[in-house]
Amino acid sequence: MGLGRVLAAALLAGNLAALPLTGAAAQEPGVAATDESAATAADTALQALYEEYWDWRSEEFGLIEEANGSMALGAGLPSVTPEAQTRRAAYYQDLLARLSGIDMAALSPAERTNAIVFRTILEEQVGDARYREWEMPFDSDSSFWTYLNPRAPYASAEEYERYIARMRQVPRYFAEHIENARAGLARGFSVPRVTLEGRDASIESYTGAEVEQNPFWDAFEAMPQSIAEAERDRLRAEGRAAIEEAVIPAYRDLLSFMREEYLPATRTSLGAREFPDGEAYYRQQLKQYTTLDLGPEEIHEIGLREVARIEREMQAVMDEVGFEGTLPEFTAALRSDPQFIAEDGDELMGVSAYVAKRVDGVLDDYFGFLPRHRFTIRPVPEAIAPFYTAGRGGLESCLMNTHDLPSRPLYNIPALTLHECVPGHSFQASVALEREGAPRFRRQTYFSGFGEGWGLYTEYLGEEMGIYRTPYERFGKLSYEMWRAVRLVIDTGIHHYGWDRQRAVDYLADRTALSEHEVGTEVDRYISWPGQATAYKLGEMTIRRLRREAEAELGEEFDIRKFHDVILALGSVPLPALETRIEDFIASGGEGLPNVTYE
Repeated sequence: MGLGRVLAAALLAGNLAALPLTGAAAQEPGVAATDESAATAADTALQALYEEYWDWRSEEFGLIEEANGSMALGAGLPSVTPEAQTRRAAYYQDLLARLSGIDMAALSPAERTNAIVFRTILEEQVGDARYREWEMPFDSDSSFWTYLNPRAPYASAEEYERYIARMRQVPRYFAEHIENARAGLARGFSVPRVTLEGRDASIESYTGAEVEQNPFWDAFEAMPQSIAEAERDRLRAEGRAAIEEAVIPAYRDLLSFMREEYLPATRTSLGAREFPDGEAYYRQQLKQYTTLDLGPEEIHEIGLREVARIEREMQAVMDEVGFEGTLPEFTAALRSDPQFIAEDGDELMGVSAYVAKRVDGVLDDYFGFLPRHRFTIRPVPEAIAPFYTAGRGGLESCLMNTHDLPSRPLYNIPALTLHECVPGHSFQASVALEREGAPRFRRQTYFSGFGEGWGLYTEYLGEEMGIYRTPYERFGKLSYEMWRAVRLVIDTGIHHYGWDRQRAVDYLADRTALSEHEVGTEVDRYISWPGQATAYKLGEMTIRRLRREAEAELGEEFDIRKFHDVILALGSVPLPALETRIEDFIASGGEGLPNVTYE
């Protein structure tokens, strides 16, 4: 995933430690950091290596460590030139070589997990550099020009000064990305044209002459009173100048490039297999996002089996409500039923907030460790909402899309809130941030197979928690699960088997209760972001299989709170590392976290 798209995703999730990776404290049982006196030479060598990497990375990307251990952008935006990208790739390759010189068998259990995570991170970066991913620095879902402005005011004058300094670097940052995108165009490595239609609107809202209407100005509207009035006036004046002199011209140049140069020249083919060395590139992307050694053929077949299974469960709900037609007819009826459409954005947000609070009421039945960090629920920013997914979650907030309310049926909101907010991504990131003793490089690392697998697992968990109160909400949950199963078929269908867009649209629309708007947006996402969509279902299937194995082996000793705590305390890891951890959990008799009381 190119740095532009990674930066956009990281800013959205409040997850700057994801640079340049693809979330940070409860202590892991069985993988606690060893005392210095007991540390092996291999442990010491590995620790020195990943600490060196983290220090280099923080300086390279201009990141600042906050008091809670999270990372924030400093006063600059990173260089994304080919020279900078190549230099970084060479450093990652050197780290891999040095890592290979460490005796893995001699590592303690904690450091063995750290080594697996570290190697996977480095291999991802080397793989992306091999295919020059930076030459396609955006897609229909994520881009380098979004999320550079904050969603809430800053707390201090120092943060505002860093923000103003970053705004001054936007022209240079955009110009480097534009040159990279030109290079991608020249070799046929571009986003498919059909997925970008209308996406230039997300740039246009930043190009108007009125500073007060520019999203970058929002942070200056409600500055905290803790900043002296004279300081607020100074910062506003400097911010206004930066927006007028740097931000607006940079976005205007970008808009001209997109409309006049990039969009007319983008490829009309869809699949990743059409790229230079496309088959190998697609397999690398599948491995990166799933962290599993599965080829496209196997993933496609897994998807077909899951689709058939979920269809049977959907039919049971249709029978329960007395619907006698076909599945496509039922989903069409749901899409057009006004009882499921919110009257305004506040109603949709209210449904989501109420779901989150109902989850809070039963959390301690399913988790022993409850993090201190709080999150909020926000609407997706207007500039990107028309082309954005239904929601997305991160450490500081989870987003709900309130654009085009008829395309956001309320029966889907419980499953969406579970996934994005609690006990999904926002909860998951909070637990990870509060892990005691975790190395710095792991506190906000994110692997899609683990993270999105957990998010989808929590939708399943909502059934046990009693969150779905009507057959329609349970159908919404099944529709969302089907949505992720269908992705396995569509993603591989497009990028390996050569499906066209309409076949993908029909396959998704006929099997889920997603609105027509969402169906189109999602298919465009799969087309323009090869491999990423396969992580969800494969990760969830792994977690559910491991739970079944733990329940069977431990019997009455199995405690769901301990199982969940062990998973989340592990932090985000490649799925094979999760399997090893659950094997240890079973071998220990199902021990939970130390210093957590399980009554």
